[in-house]
Amino acid sequence: MKKLNILSLLLVLFFSVSATSQVAAKKAKKSKTESTAISTSDYALFGEKFVANKVLTNKEMLKKYKTLKKGDSISVKFKSTIKEVCKKKGCWMQMDLSDNNQSFVKFKDYGFFVPLNADNSEAIVNGIAFIDVVTVDELKHYAKDAGKSQAEINKITKPEITYAFKATGVLIKK
Repeated sequence: MKKLNILSLLLVLFFSVSATSQVAAKKAKKSKTESTAISTSDYALFGEKFVANKVLTNKEMLKKYKTLKKGDSISVKFKSTIKEVCKKKGCWMQMDLSDNNQSFVKFKDYGFFVPLNADNSEAIVNGIAFIDVVTVDELKHYAKDAGKSQAEINKITKPEITYAFKATGVLIKK
């Protein structure tokens, strides 16, 4: 009987240590995920405030875009370089996706703008990614906003399928 009590006690201790270590491992994994948030102290915020966690790279974002079809959308955050900003108001920007691909970023409800001189700045955008077809008239409008020459604008003759993004918030590195 004494051996059975000792054996029972050892089994209880073994299982409690095992359960405790599993809980500790889960907490460590959770805190590691939470700690992947980017420190935003050296970024300026435009639009709605957001936590910069689970932020994709530009290459990861390009892979996501390539899985989308027209009508699909995903809620996502990604970090990249701003290639170009609207030179009239800062009401749109182009973000680099690598391999000569870009994401055309507009701002939710035309509710905020980014600095006109933000070209080549690092940025993190939060919002909805989707595939869009941009009409010839819109393309010409954007080219005019970007300060393109009339000759360049006249070369625009067909609609373009774009990697679009509707941002609710943007962080731009100071």
